Amino acid sequence: MLALCAWTLYVWITRVVIIAGQDQSTGFKVVHDVLAAISIAFGLVAGWIGLRGLRAKSRVAREEATLAHEDE
Repeated sequence: MLALCAWTLYVWITRVVIIAGQDQSTGFKVVHDVLAAISIAFGLVAGWIGLRGLRAKSRVAREEATLAHEDE
């Protein structure tokens, strides 16, 4: 999920910068800016979910290590 977030941000931010420098119609730029905003939002949500997953996994590992240590 974090890789999806990073890739999405890279692709769409790069694309927006490239489109801004091109001689395209206003409609083309607006449509692609809207697509970029939606895709970036989805990418950020994916990154947030991935980060929560990593934190939960880390928390579980710490709790298991603590329980294993207490059993000794």
